[in-house]
Amino acid sequence: MSQITRAMEMVSAAKMRRAQQRVFASRPYSERLQAVIADLSALNVDPEQTAAFPLLEQREVKRAAVILITPDRGLTGALSTNIIRRASRYIVGEAGVPVEVIATGKKGRDFVVRTRQEMAAEFTGLGDAPSLDDVRPIADVALQDFIAGKVDAVYVVFARFVNTLNQVPEIRQILPIEKPEEVGTYTDYIFEPSPAAVLQALLPRYVEIQVYQALLESIASEHSARMVAMRNASENAKDLVADLTLAGNKARQAQITREVAEISAGANALGG
Repeated sequence: MSQITRAMEMVSAAKMRRAQQRVFASRPYSERLQAVIADLSALNVDPEQTAAFPLLEQREVKRAAVILITPDRGLTGALSTNIIRRASRYIVGEAGVPVEVIATGKKGRDFVVRTRQEMAAEFTGLGDAPSLDDVRPIADVALQDFIAGKVDAVYVVFARFVNTLNQVPEIRQILPIEKPEEVGTYTDYIFEPSPAAVLQALLPRYVEIQVYQALLESIASEHSARMVAMRNASENAKDLVADLTLAGNKARQAQITREVAEISAGANALGG
């Protein structure tokens, strides 16, 4: 068993390194896109223009949606449980309105089915290196429901990767897109064909990138948690082997002692 868990730990470590590289490579792009969106929103959108930009429309939340991102497989320690617990806390208490779930990953899907939550869509088997094309259908479900007025807010629940030993369950609002309090720093750029047209094209891409980044964070968190879990399993297996070896040695020593005592007793009886 120790050899099996050790092999699984090594596989997870290799996958974790690649997943970490993808997370660190995508974060600057996501952050810069957020800055550009902030600048364009502050420059070009006022309350009278929100009809032309439905993804920026702030309205009373009467119904919400949650994109729940969880692993497809187990052996990740408490990671899946912590993500689901964070989603449950929002759905049951914090939301205060009906919530539909877009389940991404088998663990999240099983939770939705088991608890009989409303499931708008499910996506599984995205693999360890999903592309933006793989994520686009997930974002499209949320975009269509929000634009159609079926939901008034969309959140994504995922495990944010901090480091190998720390993965934090997090909930983040992605719709409506909120304008930051401070204006961005790219106001001197010249946008073609116009700032409004660029903003119109970027808003859906921004939502896709947010979902994509959350998925990459969750994949890196999954492999990190699995590597740590398999390392702990290997150590526990070695400890168990040591305990069993000690118990076996004690039993064998007791057996030898008993046999020697029997032989001595027999020799004394014959000598008497």
